[in-house]
Amino acid sequence: MSDAIKHECGIALLRLKKPLEFYKKKYGSAFYGVQKMYLLMEKQHNRGQDGAGFASIKLDVQPGQRYISRVRSNDAQPIQDVFAQINERINQEMATHPEYADDVALQKCNIPYIGELFLGHVRYGTFGKNNIESVHPFLRQNNWMHRNLIVAGNFNMTNVKELFNSLVELGQHPKEMADTVTVMEKIGHFLDDEVTDLYLECKNNGLSKREASPVIAEKLDIAKILKRASKGWDGGYAMAGLLGHGDAFVLRDPAGIRPVYFYEDDEIVVVASERPVIQTVFNVPFEKVEELLPGNALIIKKNDSVSVQEINTPTIKKACSFERIYFSRGSDAEIYQERKHLGKLILPSVLKAIENDTDNAVFSYIPNTAETSFYGMIEAANDFLNQRKNQFILDNRKTLTKEKLEEILSVKIRTEKVAIKDAKLRTFITEDSSRDDLVAHVYDVTYGVIKPTDNLVIIDDSIVRGTTLKMSILKMMDRLHPKRIVVVSSAPQIRYPDCYGIDMAKLEGLVAFQATMALLKERNLYSIVDDVYIKCKAQESLADTEVVNYVSEIYAPFTDAEISNKISVLLTSETIQAEVKIIFQTIDNLHQACPNNLGDWYFTGDYPTPGGNRVVNRAFMNFYEGKNARAY
Repeated sequence: MSDAIKHECGIALLRLKKPLEFYKKKYGSAFYGVQKMYLLMEKQHNRGQDGAGFASIKLDVQPGQRYISRVRSNDAQPIQDVFAQINERINQEMATHPEYADDVALQKCNIPYIGELFLGHVRYGTFGKNNIESVHPFLRQNNWMHRNLIVAGNFNMTNVKELFNSLVELGQHPKEMADTVTVMEKIGHFLDDEVTDLYLECKNNGLSKREASPVIAEKLDIAKILKRASKGWDGGYAMAGLLGHGDAFVLRDPAGIRPVYFYEDDEIVVVASERPVIQTVFNVPFEKVEELLPGNALIIKKNDSVSVQEINTPTIKKACSFERIYFSRGSDAEIYQERKHLGKLILPSVLKAIENDTDNAVFSYIPNTAETSFYGMIEAANDFLNQRKNQFILDNRKTLTKEKLEEILSVKIRTEKVAIKDAKLRTFITEDSSRDDLVAHVYDVTYGVIKPTDNLVIIDDSIVRGTTLKMSILKMMDRLHPKRIVVVSSAPQIRYPDCYGIDMAKLEGLVAFQATMALLKERNLYSIVDDVYIKCKAQESLADTEVVNYVSEIYAPFTDAEISNKISVLLTSETIQAEVKIIFQTIDNLHQACPNNLGDWYFTGDYPTPGGNRVVNRAFMNFYEGKNARAY
């Protein structure tokens, strides 16, 4: 994605099922869990660069011993900073107390971060907040071990105000109206209820408070707590939590919007936002890593029992397709093939744009995340070229000379690395993005590989705002003096805001929306905008389940090609000499390439939860009213 956009978060949960002495003997260190957590988080660095956090719990410690440790960072390199702090503390303790070296029991008792249960988080801040208080995991403390709650997640709720008000109705006084706080307090409230009920049951059976504690730990019904807490949640979420005594859980939303994968053997239980992370860190095969089904929770009890339980009735699965197109690491076996397929499927549109003239075409990609789709596009281009060669040979087999045959067979699809991002310059420009001349030089180009008769075909994984295209990529590509520049998006046109964790909250920032507004004005259809506003405004008092996405009506008068052509015009500055064409993937092709991730609301407006319709209408009303505000 050539446009800078914040998105997603990553979670990592690890439970060691054996005593720490086991890992010391087998792997050489009681710090095995900490080391694996570093890898789990670093391998998900792509999911969050604004902040990182780590929490650990020691099981079965004596009263008076610290059993919860947490460290968070919003440093420029947050994961490195978190584990630098952890290592510094561990090394300090080991240097000060040589007697800890070979005594795992002493290490566990006296050194923080060494334990059996871990939770990690890497974060992108979709609201622009990057203070340390916004970094996960969040901690809800209590002197009762069972009531200590640590929460981290990859999520966004559309109905934060309603969740906040429900807490107020329960008699709470939340410290802020943020979805992370409200979600944690919801879980915490029903955790408190469950602990209280179990204590009263123990008391009625004649047990003292101290005797009741292990009974509560054993009987605590995590599924019941999650069912009560998540009732009314509207959003996409992968929510992970640890309880002070040692229970843990991961909960996925009913539509499966946010991803969760897990693996269990006789030594560990591990959860992450991406499958290849688990495969790599623990060297396990693809088929051993399971996907947590929508609406389900993975529940790990302190006694090592692991279960998957349905918490909320699953809806139609609408797993985020952007995961496959861009967000997740491309090393996942399925994602790699899906991205190649996206490249193959877009080739017919590319051939149409260049009038089938592959002899005078150079294919490339930008940025690096589009590389896999590029490979798929080139495979399809080679197939096309081979078909042309075969047909020509068949048609001319009687008159074909050896020299002509060799000439035909030597023709190849031309591919070049024509653009290289200057990462340091990009970082510098973020301090003052108004310096257009600097922005135009974010990419360096390779000179001497393009002829004036060439079509330059550049594939990108997606086009959101088009800012980098207009201000940098197209200008730099034009310096190579091609006949035509064809920019190819392996994703469809992004027409609607996201409200489930991707930072696309404002309609007016989307270039497809801008192009549609321009077309409405040109064709004297702008009254549709007024009509849509009136319809959206009339729904403000309705329940979410009754709200309809009327914003889709502004796109209805135009074909996809008409909007794409207008986008091409909007993103082509007057100084560009080459003809510019911008083409997009179709929705049908997207679903064909990514059949298990059908969440496409940013392309189609088909939101998987009722709150999504309210968000898109609110975003449109903000645009209409000239409010520079988020829709959720």
